[in-house]
Amino acid sequence: MTLNFDPRAKATALYHGEFRPMFVGGKWVPAQSGQEMQALNPATGEVLATVPRGSAADIDAAVDAARAAFEGPWSKFSPYERQCVLLRIADLFETHWEELSVSDTLDMGLPITRTLANRRRVIGMLRFYAGMATALHGESIDNSIPGEIVSFTRREPVGVVGAIIPWNAPTAASIWKIAPALATGCTIVLKPSEDASLTPLLIARLMQEAGVPDGVVNVVTGTGTEAGARLAEHPDVNKIVFTGSTLTGQAIARAGVTNLKRVSLELGGKSPIIVCRDADIDKAVPVAAMAVFVHSGQICIAGSRLFVAREIHDEFVRRVAEFAGRLRIGHGIEAETEIGPLINARQAGKVVGYIKAGLPGIDERADFGFRLDAMADAKP
Repeated sequence: MTLNFDPRAKATALYHGEFRPMFVGGKWVPAQSGQEMQALNPATGEVLATVPRGSAADIDAAVDAARAAFEGPWSKFSPYERQCVLLRIADLFETHWEELSVSDTLDMGLPITRTLANRRRVIGMLRFYAGMATALHGESIDNSIPGEIVSFTRREPVGVVGAIIPWNAPTAASIWKIAPALATGCTIVLKPSEDASLTPLLIARLMQEAGVPDGVVNVVTGTGTEAGARLAEHPDVNKIVFTGSTLTGQAIARAGVTNLKRVSLELGGKSPIIVCRDADIDKAVPVAAMAVFVHSGQICIAGSRLFVAREIHDEFVRRVAEFAGRLRIGHGIEAETEIGPLINARQAGKVVGYIKAGLPGIDERADFGFRLDAMADAKP
């Protein structure tokens, strides 16, 4: 992919290790406790910025702001006016897409060519939900009850939505949650992953620039055990949406019982790739390989199991290995990089554990192209 801009220059201009406050009620604020977290570049371990380590008190403030906006200014926006807001956001995303892509790459490591390629998907979602703002409506229902009786349904917004997103796609994951909430007249409190908080904060700035009223979109940075847990159990959150691990999803579902809030969960899987004996191997090899290698395997739809017909097994394994050997590994900000870094030392250690399980006797620090302790002391 040929780039018409210098991603390194834009990366240098974007983050300088400074403090980036969170966004609550239309204001940029630190954590009430004063605590902070480091946002690290997974490719280098360098500190990109520091962000607030939000706690239950910060979630409470954000939910209060979301509730006030839901019952106040946002409730007066017609479907058409909400559509206009989403279209303005989409236009701003178009203008700032290079900046968003570079931020995603720095935040979680995905190669710049792939973050740039998400443009149609993300902006398409914004424009799709802009259309849905005026397309969602109730219906009249025929009934058999005698007399002058009319039956109809009316769709109303749920209220305050709490959204907890993972680190592996900050821009896309944020819009998956924010766009439908805004289209339907809800307000939202977004809790990004502590491993990738910078892009959601950038998105909050664009929301503000697009004219989203104060309190409609709030972003609270922090850990899952503190900020995330409080958001899941908060009695004034009407719906919780979560993307992440099955174990955490189970905990969020249990927390939602406190006020019978609506719960939507997008959890992990173990997706198989099946290659039959009559498959076109030339086409199947790159598809099967990149199904698991894309995003360094850090994606919920990764083809993490490969079932190959016995008749072609040996040739297929050999060719997948050869394909993998040609992939260019490096810093995601480089245009030629095809495989970027793992998100942190913990994930790297987990992968090494899988390798050791498959190849007993492998030294966990031998010849893997990284040091497990490179970032171990950098995060709180």
